[in-house]
Amino acid sequence: MFKKAAAFFLSGIFALSLVGCSGGGKDNPGQNKKFKIGVLTGTVSQNEEEYRAAEKMKKKYGDMIVLQTYPDNFTKEQETTIANALSLAADPDVKAIVFVQAVPGASAAIDKVREKRKDMLFIAGVPGEDPDMIASKADIVLQADELGMGTTIIEQAKKLGAKKFVHYSFPRHMSYQMLAMRRDILKDTCSKLGLEFVDATAPDPTGDAGVPGAQQFILEDVPRKVKELGKDTAFFSTNCAMQEPLIKAVLQEGAIFPQQCCPSPYHGYPGALGISIPDDKKGDLEYIVKEESRIIAEKGGKGRFSTWPVPINMMFVEGGVEYAKAYLEGNTKERNDKAKLEEIFTNISKKPIKLTTLDDEKTKKKLDNFYMLLSEYITF
Repeated sequence: MFKKAAAFFLSGIFALSLVGCSGGGKDNPGQNKKFKIGVLTGTVSQNEEEYRAAEKMKKKYGDMIVLQTYPDNFTKEQETTIANALSLAADPDVKAIVFVQAVPGASAAIDKVREKRKDMLFIAGVPGEDPDMIASKADIVLQADELGMGTTIIEQAKKLGAKKFVHYSFPRHMSYQMLAMRRDILKDTCSKLGLEFVDATAPDPTGDAGVPGAQQFILEDVPRKVKELGKDTAFFSTNCAMQEPLIKAVLQEGAIFPQQCCPSPYHGYPGALGISIPDDKKGDLEYIVKEESRIIAEKGGKGRFSTWPVPINMMFVEGGVEYAKAYLEGNTKERNDKAKLEEIFTNISKKPIKLTTLDDEKTKKKLDNFYMLLSEYITF
């Protein structure tokens, strides 16, 4: 009841703030002399990578950036996610919201904001809802090419010496269309390349045991799996909070780790390897990769661990902010400008980035605002 009351209270504040404002209609982006960009991410405990990227944008642009988070238990607290989006939109100077990750409840939050602010630009990264649903709500959707990963993860695992592949997930994630489709592709690719596919169910971090319970399960289950399946087993989990314990346990057991759910040198590796990044090295990708390579080699894991060279979720936050800024300054052709997105992501990653759009298998629709990105690997 309290959460509902809080949501209604924030909605009331939001409505009052719009009195006398031009809430309807579309702004001419070139006319937005004064604007702010809202950034909505997870907390440090669930998604530190995205949160730190948001802080980086805040440091770069100051008061232009307004930060907000969604709750750790976002599945059960969707009203709070909606209320937090409304709190961003309550400031009439906020003209765009970058939502990473676009967890369940994001579509409802966008709807609520647009009831009063039809002009709001929404960029949704890493969606947790069906592609057709979120693409119909947000102006732009950004996601790593989950379906492409169904092939590349197994190809990489085999290159690293894997004979078996363990896929950790739980029913909530397997209800997500893209993750379920990827799981099927992973299984098919294992069959084609001669790897044994092992489906493993882990606790949901949003369940009763929370993140600590899910992490403890991984630390205890990986040794059991390696004892049963052997060291030439690759491990993968669909959940962000599980990456650190998974990397740690896999390294200790001498097994194989092709990539994280959200591949990046920053995701899970520093914590698992005990790396403390000095202030003068934060954001220094070359430094962190060298440190990770050194420690993995020292612990006997050389040639059996890899990831993408691009911190993908951080790039979605940074690229989303830069795109929103370009749009609000009138430097894009329209709300959905693929060429501008590619230009921005190429500048951030320092290497060519090609975006592909999604054809929704479920609805048979071509989603021209749903962009997917795939990268090559670096092996430690």
